[in-house]
Amino acid sequence: MDAKPQTGEEITWRNQKNGMPPVPASTGRDCGAGPFKRLVLRGATIIDGTGAPPWGPADIVIENDRIAAIVAVGTPGKPISPSRRPAAGDQEIDCHGKFVTPGLIDCHAHAGVPYHALHGTPAPADYVYKLWLAHGVTTAREMGGFSGLGWMLEQKKASQENRIAAPHLVVHSYFPAVNDMLKTLHTPDEARSWLRDLKSRGADGVKFFGAPPAIMKAALAECRELGLRTGCHHAQQAVTRMNALTTAEWGLTSAEHYYGLPEALYDNRVVQSYPAGYNYNDEYFRFSSAGQTFQQAAEPGSAKWNEVMERFLALDFTFVPTFSIYDANRDVMRTRRADWHDDYTWPSMWRFFQPARGGHGSYWFKWSTGNEIDWKQHYRLWMTFLNEYKNRGGRVCTGSDSGFIFQTYGFGYVRELELLQEAGFNPLEVLRSATIQSAELLGVDAETGSIETGKRADLLVLDENPLEDFKLLYATGALRLNDATGQVEWRQALRHTIRAGLVFDIPAMLADIRKMVADQKALEAEAAKTPETAPA
Repeated sequence: MDAKPQTGEEITWRNQKNGMPPVPASTGRDCGAGPFKRLVLRGATIIDGTGAPPWGPADIVIENDRIAAIVAVGTPGKPISPSRRPAAGDQEIDCHGKFVTPGLIDCHAHAGVPYHALHGTPAPADYVYKLWLAHGVTTAREMGGFSGLGWMLEQKKASQENRIAAPHLVVHSYFPAVNDMLKTLHTPDEARSWLRDLKSRGADGVKFFGAPPAIMKAALAECRELGLRTGCHHAQQAVTRMNALTTAEWGLTSAEHYYGLPEALYDNRVVQSYPAGYNYNDEYFRFSSAGQTFQQAAEPGSAKWNEVMERFLALDFTFVPTFSIYDANRDVMRTRRADWHDDYTWPSMWRFFQPARGGHGSYWFKWSTGNEIDWKQHYRLWMTFLNEYKNRGGRVCTGSDSGFIFQTYGFGYVRELELLQEAGFNPLEVLRSATIQSAELLGVDAETGSIETGKRADLLVLDENPLEDFKLLYATGALRLNDATGQVEWRQALRHTIRAGLVFDIPAMLADIRKMVADQKALEAEAAKTPETAPA
Protein backbone atom coordinates (compact mmCIF):
# COMPACT_ATOMS: atom_id res chain seq x y z
CA MET A 1 0.00 0.00 0.00
CA ASP A 2 1.35 3.44 -0.87
CA ALA A 3 2.76 5.53 1.98
CA LYS A 4 0.69 8.46 0.76
CA PRO A 5 -2.69 7.86 -0.87
CA GLN A 6 -3.67 9.43 -4.15
CA THR A 7 -6.17 12.31 -4.05
CA GLY A 8 -9.63 10.93 -3.41
CA GLU A 9 -8.31 7.67 -1.96
CA GLU A 10 -7.52 8.86 1.57
CA ILE A 11 -10.43 7.36 3.47
CA THR A 12 -10.15 4.13 1.47
CA TRP A 13 -6.45 3.91 2.36
CA ARG A 14 -7.29 4.40 6.05
CA ASN A 15 -10.14 1.88 5.97
CA GLN A 16 -8.06 -0.75 4.21
CA LYS A 17 -5.34 -0.50 6.86
CA ASN A 18 -8.08 -1.20 9.43
CA GLY A 19 -9.38 -4.32 7.72
CA MET A 20 -12.07 -2.69 5.58
CA PRO A 21 -11.10 -3.00 1.89
CA PRO A 22 -13.23 -1.64 -0.96
CA VAL A 23 -16.39 -3.65 -1.55
CA PRO A 24 -16.20 -6.12 -4.46
CA ALA A 25 -16.77 -4.14 -7.66
CA SER A 26 -19.26 -5.12 -10.32
CA THR A 27 -17.43 -6.59 -13.29
CA GLY A 28 -20.16 -7.80 -15.62
CA ARG A 29 -23.83 -7.58 -16.53
CA ASP A 30 -26.14 -10.59 -16.32
CA CYS A 31 -29.50 -8.83 -16.78
CA GLY A 32 -31.11 -6.06 -18.82
CA ALA A 33 -32.22 -6.07 -22.46
CA GLY A 34 -31.39 -3.45 -25.06
CA PRO A 35 -30.93 -0.63 -25.66
CA PHE A 36 -33.13 -1.14 -28.72
CA LYS A 37 -33.03 0.73 -31.99
CA ARG A 38 -36.72 1.49 -31.44
CA LEU A 39 -38.59 0.64 -28.24
CA VAL A 40 -42.24 1.71 -27.90
CA LEU A 41 -44.18 1.87 -24.64
CA ARG A 42 -47.83 1.57 -25.68
CA GLY A 43 -50.82 3.17 -23.96
CA ALA A 44 -49.18 4.47 -20.79
CA THR A 45 -50.56 6.90 -18.26
CA ILE A 46 -47.68 9.35 -17.77
CA ILE A 47 -46.65 11.02 -14.53
CA ASP A 48 -43.87 13.23 -15.85
CA GLY A 49 -42.01 14.25 -12.67
CA THR A 50 -42.58 18.00 -12.97
CA GLY A 51 -45.54 18.01 -10.61
CA ALA A 52 -48.05 17.84 -13.46
CA PRO A 53 -50.91 15.38 -12.84
CA PRO A 54 -51.14 12.03 -14.64
CA TRP A 55 -52.29 12.03 -18.25
CA GLY A 56 -52.76 9.49 -21.02
CA PRO A 57 -53.02 7.20 -22.78
CA ALA A 58 -49.77 7.93 -24.58
CA ASP A 59 -47.18 6.02 -26.58
CA ILE A 60 -43.54 6.74 -25.76
CA VAL A 61 -40.95 6.06 -28.45
CA ILE A 62 -37.39 5.36 -27.31
CA GLU A 63 -34.57 5.20 -29.83
CA ASN A 64 -31.43 3.68 -28.33
CA ASP A 65 -31.04 5.61 -25.05
CA ARG A 66 -33.27 8.65 -25.84
CA ILE A 67 -36.93 9.53 -25.69
CA ALA A 68 -37.68 10.23 -29.35
CA ALA A 69 -41.41 10.98 -29.16
CA ILE A 70 -44.32 11.20 -26.74
CA VAL A 71 -47.65 10.88 -28.50
CA ALA A 72 -51.12 11.30 -27.00
CA VAL A 73 -53.09 8.45 -28.58
CA GLY A 74 -56.59 8.66 -27.16
CA THR A 75 -59.05 9.46 -24.42
CA PRO A 76 -59.50 7.40 -21.24
CA GLY A 77 -62.40 4.97 -21.55
CA LYS A 78 -62.51 5.03 -25.35
CA PRO A 79 -60.85 2.68 -27.87
CA ILE A 80 -57.55 3.93 -29.31
CA SER A 81 -57.51 4.44 -33.06
CA PRO A 82 -54.48 2.69 -34.61
CA SER A 83 -54.12 5.66 -36.99
CA ARG A 84 -53.02 7.87 -34.10
CA ARG A 85 -50.20 5.62 -32.97
CA PRO A 86 -46.48 5.81 -33.80
CA ALA A 87 -45.02 3.13 -36.04
CA ALA A 88 -44.08 -0.24 -34.61
CA GLY A 89 -40.85 -0.71 -32.69
CA ASP A 90 -38.47 -3.63 -32.85
CA GLN A 91 -39.41 -4.07 -29.18
CA GLU A 92 -42.64 -2.99 -27.45
CA ILE A 93 -44.00 -2.98 -23.89
CA ASP A 94 -47.76 -3.03 -23.37
CA CYS A 95 -48.46 -0.22 -20.91
CA HIS A 96 -52.26 -0.08 -21.23
CA GLY A 97 -53.57 0.34 -17.70
CA LYS A 98 -50.02 0.94 -16.46
CA PHE A 99 -48.16 4.06 -15.33
CA VAL A 100 -44.83 5.45 -16.49
CA THR A 101 -42.75 7.83 -14.36
CA PRO A 102 -39.20 9.13 -14.63
CA GLY A 103 -36.51 7.01 -13.03
CA LEU A 104 -35.89 7.98 -9.41
CA ILE A 105 -32.75 9.73 -8.16
CA ASP A 106 -31.02 8.95 -4.86
CA CYS A 107 -29.12 12.09 -3.89
CA HIS A 108 -27.37 10.54 -0.90
CA ALA A 109 -26.20 7.00 -1.56
CA HIS A 110 -23.30 4.67 -0.88
CA ALA A 111 -22.30 1.96 -3.36
CA GLY A 112 -21.56 -0.43 -0.53
CA VAL A 113 -20.12 0.15 2.95
CA PRO A 114 -16.62 -1.20 3.67
CA TYR A 115 -17.41 -1.21 7.44
CA HIS A 116 -19.54 -4.32 6.82
CA ALA A 117 -16.31 -6.27 6.21
CA LEU A 118 -15.69 -6.25 9.97
CA HIS A 119 -18.74 -8.53 10.28
CA GLY A 120 -18.03 -11.00 7.49
CA THR A 121 -18.06 -10.99 3.71
CA PRO A 122 -19.35 -7.59 2.53
CA ALA A 123 -22.09 -7.38 -0.06
CA PRO A 124 -20.76 -6.96 -3.60
CA ALA A 125 -21.62 -3.81 -5.52
CA ASP A 126 -23.88 -5.89 -7.78
CA TYR A 127 -26.19 -6.48 -4.82
CA VAL A 128 -26.40 -2.75 -4.09
CA TYR A 129 -26.94 -1.72 -7.71
CA LYS A 130 -29.63 -4.33 -8.30
CA LEU A 131 -31.53 -3.29 -5.18
CA TRP A 132 -31.42 0.32 -6.38
CA LEU A 133 -32.66 -0.61 -9.86
CA ALA A 134 -35.32 -2.91 -8.39
CA HIS A 135 -36.71 0.08 -6.49
CA GLY A 136 -36.66 2.38 -9.51
CA VAL A 137 -33.43 4.26 -8.79
CA THR A 138 -31.78 5.07 -12.13
CA THR A 139 -29.32 7.73 -10.85
CA ALA A 140 -27.40 7.71 -7.56
CA ARG A 141 -25.08 10.33 -6.08
CA GLU A 142 -22.31 8.50 -4.24
CA MET A 143 -21.57 10.61 -1.17
CA GLY A 144 -18.10 9.92 0.17
CA GLY A 145 -16.54 7.38 -2.16
CA PHE A 146 -15.67 4.94 0.64
CA SER A 147 -14.24 2.46 -1.87
CA GLY A 148 -12.08 5.16 -3.45
CA LEU A 149 -12.39 7.64 -6.30
CA GLY A 150 -10.66 5.35 -8.79
CA TRP A 151 -13.02 2.49 -7.89
CA MET A 152 -16.07 4.76 -8.25
CA LEU A 153 -14.97 6.27 -11.56
CA GLU A 154 -14.45 2.83 -13.08
CA GLN A 155 -17.91 1.75 -11.88
CA LYS A 156 -19.40 4.95 -13.30
CA LYS A 157 -17.75 4.30 -16.67
CA ALA A 158 -18.83 0.65 -16.66
CA SER A 159 -22.43 1.73 -16.02
CA GLN A 160 -22.31 4.32 -18.81
CA GLU A 161 -21.07 1.65 -21.21
CA ASN A 162 -23.71 -0.90 -20.05
CA ARG A 163 -20.98 -3.29 -18.94
CA ILE A 164 -22.66 -3.60 -15.54
CA ALA A 165 -26.26 -3.41 -14.30
CA ALA A 166 -26.20 -0.20 -12.29
CA PRO A 167 -27.78 3.25 -12.10
CA HIS A 168 -25.98 6.30 -13.49
CA LEU A 169 -23.40 7.23 -10.84
CA VAL A 170 -22.50 10.75 -9.71
CA VAL A 171 -19.33 10.71 -7.63
CA HIS A 172 -18.58 12.92 -4.60
CA SER A 173 -15.34 12.24 -2.69
CA TYR A 174 -14.67 12.66 1.02
CA PHE A 175 -12.87 15.90 1.93
CA PRO A 176 -10.17 14.88 4.45
CA ALA A 177 -10.12 17.77 6.92
CA VAL A 178 -11.92 16.52 10.05
CA ASN A 179 -9.93 15.59 13.14
CA ASP A 180 -12.13 12.74 14.37
CA MET A 181 -12.41 11.07 10.95
CA LEU A 182 -9.37 11.63 8.76
CA LYS A 183 -7.41 14.83 8.31
CA THR A 184 -4.68 15.26 5.71
CA LEU A 185 -5.46 18.86 4.71
CA HIS A 186 -4.27 21.56 7.12
CA THR A 187 -4.24 24.84 5.17
CA PRO A 188 -6.41 26.59 2.59
CA ASP A 189 -3.67 26.22 -0.03
CA GLU A 190 -3.49 22.47 0.57
CA ALA A 191 -7.28 22.29 0.22
CA ARG A 192 -7.27 24.20 -3.07
CA SER A 193 -4.49 22.04 -4.51
CA TRP A 194 -6.27 18.86 -3.40
CA LEU A 195 -9.50 19.98 -5.08
CA ARG A 196 -7.72 20.74 -8.34
CA ASP A 197 -6.25 17.23 -8.29
CA LEU A 198 -9.68 15.78 -7.50
CA LYS A 199 -11.26 17.60 -10.43
CA SER A 200 -8.50 16.45 -12.78
CA ARG A 201 -9.17 12.85 -11.77
CA GLY A 202 -12.82 13.20 -12.82
CA ALA A 203 -14.82 13.62 -9.61
CA ASP A 204 -18.24 15.27 -9.88
CA GLY A 205 -18.19 16.80 -6.43
CA VAL A 206 -17.11 16.77 -2.79
CA LYS A 207 -18.62 15.41 0.43
CA PHE A 208 -17.73 17.56 3.45
CA PHE A 209 -18.12 16.79 7.13
CA GLY A 210 -16.77 20.18 8.12
CA ALA A 211 -13.29 21.69 8.40
CA PRO A 212 -11.65 24.68 10.09
CA PRO A 213 -13.51 27.75 8.79
CA ALA A 214 -10.65 29.17 6.74
CA ILE A 215 -10.17 25.83 4.97
CA MET A 216 -13.88 25.29 4.45
CA LYS A 217 -14.47 28.75 3.03
CA ALA A 218 -11.50 28.46 0.68
CA ALA A 219 -12.53 24.98 -0.39
CA LEU A 220 -16.10 25.99 -1.22
CA ALA A 221 -14.84 28.95 -3.24
CA GLU A 222 -12.46 26.68 -5.14
CA CYS A 223 -15.23 24.18 -5.81
CA ARG A 224 -17.32 26.93 -7.39
CA GLU A 225 -14.38 27.88 -9.62
CA LEU A 226 -13.80 24.27 -10.65
CA GLY A 227 -17.46 23.38 -11.15
CA LEU A 228 -17.45 20.77 -8.37
CA ARG A 229 -20.78 20.39 -6.57
CA THR A 230 -20.73 20.08 -2.80
CA GLY A 231 -22.70 18.47 0.01
CA CYS A 232 -22.02 18.64 3.74
CA HIS A 233 -22.87 16.54 6.75
CA HIS A 234 -22.32 19.26 9.35
CA ALA A 235 -20.80 17.06 12.03
CA GLN A 236 -21.13 18.09 15.68
CA GLN A 237 -17.36 18.42 15.90
CA ALA A 238 -17.45 21.28 13.37
CA VAL A 239 -20.94 22.77 13.54
CA THR A 240 -20.26 25.37 16.24
CA ARG A 241 -17.93 27.14 13.82
CA MET A 242 -20.15 26.81 10.75
CA ASN A 243 -23.78 25.80 10.65
CA ALA A 244 -25.73 25.04 7.48
CA LEU A 245 -26.55 28.70 6.88
CA THR A 246 -22.90 29.69 7.20
CA THR A 247 -21.78 27.18 4.58
CA ALA A 248 -24.76 27.99 2.35
CA GLU A 249 -23.59 31.59 2.28
CA TRP A 250 -20.10 30.37 1.39
CA GLY A 251 -21.50 28.50 -1.62
CA LEU A 252 -22.34 24.99 -0.42
CA THR A 253 -24.66 23.17 -2.84
CA SER A 254 -26.65 21.06 -0.36
CA ALA A 255 -26.94 20.25 3.34
CA GLU A 256 -27.19 16.52 4.06
CA HIS A 257 -29.34 15.07 6.85
CA TYR A 258 -30.45 17.64 9.44
CA TYR A 259 -27.11 18.59 10.98
CA GLY A 260 -26.39 22.30 10.97
CA LEU A 261 -30.01 23.34 10.43
CA PRO A 262 -31.20 23.47 14.05
CA GLU A 263 -27.95 25.21 14.97
CA ALA A 264 -28.76 27.90 12.39
CA LEU A 265 -32.09 28.32 14.20
CA TYR A 266 -30.66 28.79 17.71
CA ASP A 267 -31.82 32.08 19.20
CA ASN A 268 -30.93 31.69 22.87
CA ARG A 269 -27.67 29.75 22.62
CA VAL A 270 -24.77 29.16 20.25
CA VAL A 271 -23.82 25.64 21.30
CA GLN A 272 -26.22 22.78 21.93
CA SER A 273 -26.78 21.89 25.59
CA TYR A 274 -25.22 18.46 26.02
CA PRO A 275 -25.88 16.10 28.94
CA ALA A 276 -23.25 15.52 31.63
CA GLY A 277 -20.79 12.85 30.57
CA TYR A 278 -21.34 13.42 26.85
CA ASN A 279 -18.69 11.97 24.55
CA TYR A 280 -19.19 12.24 20.79
CA ASN A 281 -17.37 8.94 20.20
CA ASP A 282 -19.97 7.14 22.31
CA GLU A 283 -22.65 6.75 19.66
CA TYR A 284 -25.44 6.41 22.18
CA PHE A 285 -24.63 9.92 23.44
CA ARG A 286 -24.10 11.17 19.90
CA PHE A 287 -27.50 10.09 18.59
CA SER A 288 -29.61 10.44 21.71
CA SER A 289 -28.44 14.05 22.10
CA ALA A 290 -28.84 14.74 18.39
CA GLY A 291 -32.54 14.05 18.82
CA GLN A 292 -32.78 17.12 21.07
CA THR A 293 -31.27 19.72 18.73
CA PHE A 294 -34.50 21.02 17.19
CA GLN A 295 -36.13 21.23 20.62
CA GLN A 296 -33.44 23.76 21.58
CA ALA A 297 -33.99 25.86 18.43
CA ALA A 298 -36.38 28.68 17.56
CA GLU A 299 -40.07 27.85 17.39
CA PRO A 300 -41.87 27.48 14.03
CA GLY A 301 -43.18 30.85 12.86
CA SER A 302 -40.91 32.86 15.16
CA ALA A 303 -38.86 35.80 13.92
CA LYS A 304 -35.65 33.73 13.97
CA TRP A 305 -37.34 30.85 12.14
CA ASN A 306 -38.54 33.16 9.37
CA GLU A 307 -35.23 34.99 9.13
CA VAL A 308 -33.31 31.75 8.60
CA MET A 309 -35.92 30.39 6.20
CA GLU A 310 -35.84 33.54 4.07
CA ARG A 311 -32.05 33.56 3.90
CA PHE A 312 -31.90 29.94 2.68
CA LEU A 313 -34.58 30.73 0.09
CA ALA A 314 -32.66 33.77 -1.14
CA LEU A 315 -29.58 31.59 -1.61
CA ASP A 316 -31.59 29.00 -3.62
CA PHE A 317 -30.19 26.39 -1.23
CA THR A 318 -31.02 22.67 -1.29
CA PHE A 319 -31.72 20.27 1.57
CA VAL A 320 -31.31 16.49 1.31
CA PRO A 321 -32.88 15.38 4.60
CA THR A 322 -32.46 11.56 4.39
CA PHE A 323 -35.33 11.16 6.86
CA SER A 324 -35.23 7.39 6.39
CA ILE A 325 -31.76 6.80 7.78
CA TYR A 326 -32.78 8.01 11.27
CA ASP A 327 -36.24 6.45 11.13
CA ALA A 328 -35.26 3.66 13.55
CA ASN A 329 -34.60 6.28 16.20
CA ARG A 330 -38.37 6.83 16.39
CA ASP A 331 -39.29 3.11 16.60
CA VAL A 332 -36.38 0.71 16.49
CA MET A 333 -38.56 -2.39 16.84
CA ARG A 334 -40.58 -1.59 13.71
CA THR A 335 -37.49 -0.82 11.67
CA ARG A 336 -35.60 -3.88 12.90
CA ARG A 337 -38.48 -6.22 11.99
CA ALA A 338 -39.23 -4.80 8.52
CA ASP A 339 -40.71 -7.28 6.04
CA TRP A 340 -37.66 -7.43 3.80
CA HIS A 341 -34.79 -8.21 6.17
CA ASP A 342 -35.10 -12.02 6.02
CA ASP A 343 -34.87 -12.29 2.24
CA TYR A 344 -33.06 -9.14 1.12
CA THR A 345 -30.65 -7.90 3.83
CA TRP A 346 -27.08 -9.13 3.34
CA PRO A 347 -25.78 -11.15 6.34
CA SER A 348 -22.73 -9.01 7.22
CA MET A 349 -24.84 -5.86 6.93
CA TRP A 350 -27.41 -7.36 9.27
CA ARG A 351 -24.68 -8.11 11.83
CA PHE A 352 -23.32 -4.57 11.40
CA PHE A 353 -26.75 -3.21 12.37
CA GLN A 354 -26.82 -5.02 15.74
CA PRO A 355 -26.09 -3.27 19.08
CA ALA A 356 -22.35 -2.82 19.56
CA ARG A 357 -20.12 -0.27 21.20
CA GLY A 358 -17.89 1.28 18.58
CA GLY A 359 -20.03 0.30 15.60
CA HIS A 360 -21.35 3.26 13.61
CA GLY A 361 -25.14 3.48 13.95
CA SER A 362 -25.27 0.46 16.30
CA TYR A 363 -26.23 2.33 19.48
CA TRP A 364 -29.26 0.24 20.44
CA PHE A 365 -27.67 -1.19 23.59
CA LYS A 366 -29.57 1.35 25.74
CA TRP A 367 -32.08 3.01 23.40
CA SER A 368 -35.17 3.98 25.37
CA THR A 369 -38.78 5.09 25.06
CA GLY A 370 -37.58 8.57 26.03
CA ASN A 371 -35.04 8.56 23.21
CA GLU A 372 -37.75 7.61 20.73
CA ILE A 373 -40.03 10.38 21.99
CA ASP A 374 -37.22 12.92 21.59
CA TRP A 375 -36.73 11.79 18.01
CA LYS A 376 -40.45 11.92 17.23
CA GLN A 377 -40.48 15.54 18.38
CA HIS A 378 -37.26 16.16 16.42
CA TYR A 379 -38.93 14.86 13.27
CA ARG A 380 -42.04 16.97 13.83
CA LEU A 381 -40.00 20.18 13.90
CA TRP A 382 -37.58 19.11 11.16
CA MET A 383 -40.41 18.12 8.85
CA THR A 384 -42.29 21.34 9.63
CA PHE A 385 -39.30 23.42 8.50
CA LEU A 386 -38.70 21.47 5.27
CA ASN A 387 -42.37 21.31 4.29
CA GLU A 388 -42.66 25.08 4.75
CA TYR A 389 -39.39 25.53 2.83
CA LYS A 390 -40.88 23.52 -0.05
CA ASN A 391 -44.12 25.49 0.11
CA ARG A 392 -42.21 28.75 -0.15
CA GLY A 393 -40.29 27.63 -3.23
CA GLY A 394 -37.27 25.90 -1.71
CA ARG A 395 -35.73 22.70 -3.07
CA VAL A 396 -35.87 19.55 -0.93
CA CYS A 397 -34.40 16.46 -2.57
CA THR A 398 -34.59 12.73 -1.96
CA GLY A 399 -31.72 10.69 -0.53
CA SER A 400 -31.49 7.50 1.50
CA ASP A 401 -27.98 6.94 2.97
CA SER A 402 -28.87 3.24 3.25
CA GLY A 403 -26.42 0.63 4.51
CA PHE A 404 -26.65 1.89 8.08
CA ILE A 405 -29.16 1.88 10.98
CA PHE A 406 -31.38 -0.99 9.75
CA GLN A 407 -31.90 0.54 6.30
CA THR A 408 -31.36 -1.83 3.39
CA TYR A 409 -30.50 -0.40 -0.03
CA GLY A 410 -33.52 0.42 -2.16
CA PHE A 411 -35.99 -0.22 0.65
CA GLY A 412 -34.59 2.78 2.51
CA TYR A 413 -35.17 4.94 -0.56
CA VAL A 414 -38.87 4.01 -0.76
CA ARG A 415 -39.16 4.70 2.96
CA GLU A 416 -37.81 8.19 2.21
CA LEU A 417 -40.72 8.76 -0.18
CA GLU A 418 -43.14 7.78 2.58
CA LEU A 419 -41.47 10.12 5.05
CA LEU A 420 -41.58 13.07 2.66
CA GLN A 421 -45.31 12.45 2.44
CA GLU A 422 -45.48 12.32 6.23
CA ALA A 423 -43.70 15.69 6.30
CA GLY A 424 -46.57 17.23 4.34
CA PHE A 425 -45.52 16.76 0.70
CA ASN A 426 -48.41 15.50 -1.38
CA PRO A 427 -47.57 12.48 -3.59
CA LEU A 428 -46.92 14.57 -6.70
CA GLU A 429 -44.59 16.79 -4.67
CA VAL A 430 -42.79 13.70 -3.38
CA LEU A 431 -42.26 12.41 -6.92
CA ARG A 432 -41.12 15.87 -8.03
CA SER A 433 -38.54 15.87 -5.24
CA ALA A 434 -37.34 12.41 -6.27
CA THR A 435 -37.03 13.24 -9.98
CA ILE A 436 -36.71 16.69 -11.55
CA GLN A 437 -35.66 18.53 -8.40
CA SER A 438 -33.03 15.94 -7.55
CA ALA A 439 -31.81 16.12 -11.15
CA GLU A 440 -31.47 19.89 -10.77
CA LEU A 441 -29.39 19.44 -7.62
CA LEU A 442 -27.03 17.07 -9.42
CA GLY A 443 -26.88 19.29 -12.50
CA VAL A 444 -28.25 16.54 -14.76
CA ASP A 445 -31.76 17.95 -15.36
CA ALA A 446 -31.03 18.48 -19.07
CA GLU A 447 -30.54 14.71 -19.30
CA THR A 448 -32.96 13.12 -16.84
CA GLY A 449 -35.51 13.74 -14.10
CA SER A 450 -38.63 14.25 -16.24
CA ILE A 451 -40.35 12.61 -19.19
CA GLU A 452 -39.58 14.87 -22.13
CA THR A 453 -38.62 14.31 -25.75
CA GLY A 454 -34.85 14.40 -26.16
CA LYS A 455 -34.06 13.36 -22.62
CA ARG A 456 -32.38 10.12 -21.69
CA ALA A 457 -34.77 7.19 -21.40
CA ASP A 458 -34.67 6.73 -17.62
CA LEU A 459 -38.20 5.49 -16.97
CA LEU A 460 -40.26 3.23 -14.73
CA VAL A 461 -43.19 1.07 -15.86
CA LEU A 462 -45.60 0.35 -13.00
CA ASP A 463 -48.65 -1.90 -12.80
CA GLU A 464 -50.35 0.47 -10.36
CA ASN A 465 -50.40 4.20 -9.67
CA PRO A 466 -47.51 4.92 -7.25
CA LEU A 467 -49.20 8.15 -6.16
CA GLU A 468 -51.92 6.10 -4.48
CA ASP A 469 -49.52 4.26 -2.18
CA PHE A 470 -45.72 4.41 -2.12
CA LYS A 471 -45.65 1.10 -0.23
CA LEU A 472 -46.35 -0.59 -3.55
CA LEU A 473 -42.82 0.43 -4.61
CA TYR A 474 -41.15 -1.80 -2.01
CA ALA A 475 -39.61 -4.90 -3.58
CA THR A 476 -41.62 -6.97 -1.13
CA GLY A 477 -44.75 -5.05 -2.10
CA ALA A 478 -47.50 -4.36 0.41
CA LEU A 479 -49.82 -6.84 2.09
CA ARG A 480 -53.36 -6.51 0.70
CA LEU A 481 -56.63 -8.45 0.84
CA ASN A 482 -57.90 -9.76 -2.50
CA ASP A 483 -61.65 -9.43 -2.14
CA ALA A 484 -62.28 -11.74 -5.09
CA THR A 485 -60.42 -14.67 -3.51
CA GLY A 486 -60.67 -13.71 0.14
CA GLN A 487 -56.91 -14.26 0.40
CA VAL A 488 -54.12 -11.90 1.42
CA GLU A 489 -51.42 -11.21 -1.17
CA TRP A 490 -48.34 -9.09 -1.64
CA ARG A 491 -48.90 -6.48 -4.35
CA GLN A 492 -45.86 -4.83 -5.92
CA ALA A 493 -46.13 -2.14 -8.61
CA LEU A 494 -42.78 -1.81 -10.39
CA ARG A 495 -42.58 -4.03 -13.49
CA HIS A 496 -39.69 -2.57 -15.52
CA THR A 497 -36.87 -0.14 -14.76
CA ILE A 498 -35.48 1.44 -17.91
CA ARG A 499 -32.05 3.03 -17.52
CA ALA A 500 -30.80 4.81 -20.66
CA GLY A 501 -32.93 2.50 -22.80
CA LEU A 502 -31.72 -0.67 -21.05
CA VAL A 503 -34.80 -2.59 -19.82
CA PHE A 504 -34.68 -4.51 -16.54
CA ASP A 505 -37.38 -7.04 -15.63
CA ILE A 506 -38.04 -6.40 -11.94
CA PRO A 507 -39.52 -9.75 -10.82
CA ALA A 508 -36.54 -11.57 -12.37
CA MET A 509 -34.10 -9.13 -10.76
CA LEU A 510 -35.71 -9.58 -7.34
CA ALA A 511 -35.45 -13.35 -7.64
CA ASP A 512 -31.75 -12.91 -8.42
CA ILE A 513 -31.21 -10.70 -5.35
CA ARG A 514 -33.00 -13.16 -3.08
CA LYS A 515 -30.78 -15.94 -4.45
CA MET A 516 -27.63 -13.87 -3.81
CA VAL A 517 -28.63 -13.41 -0.17
CA ALA A 518 -29.72 -17.04 0.29
CA ASP A 519 -26.48 -18.32 -1.28
CA GLN A 520 -24.39 -16.16 1.04
CA LYS A 521 -26.32 -17.41 4.08
CA ALA A 522 -25.83 -21.01 2.96
CA LEU A 523 -22.12 -20.40 2.42
CA GLU A 524 -21.78 -18.96 5.91
CA ALA A 525 -23.77 -21.79 7.45
CA GLU A 526 -21.45 -24.30 5.79
CA ALA A 527 -18.37 -22.35 6.88
CA ALA A 528 -19.69 -22.19 10.46
CA LYS A 529 -19.40 -25.97 10.70
CA THR A 530 -15.64 -25.36 10.78
CA PRO A 531 -15.18 -22.67 13.50
CA GLU A 532 -11.90 -21.29 12.18
CA THR A 533 -13.56 -20.35 8.87
CA ALA A 534 -16.76 -18.87 10.33
CA PRO A 535 -17.51 -15.19 9.66
CA ALA A 536 -16.43 -12.67 12.29
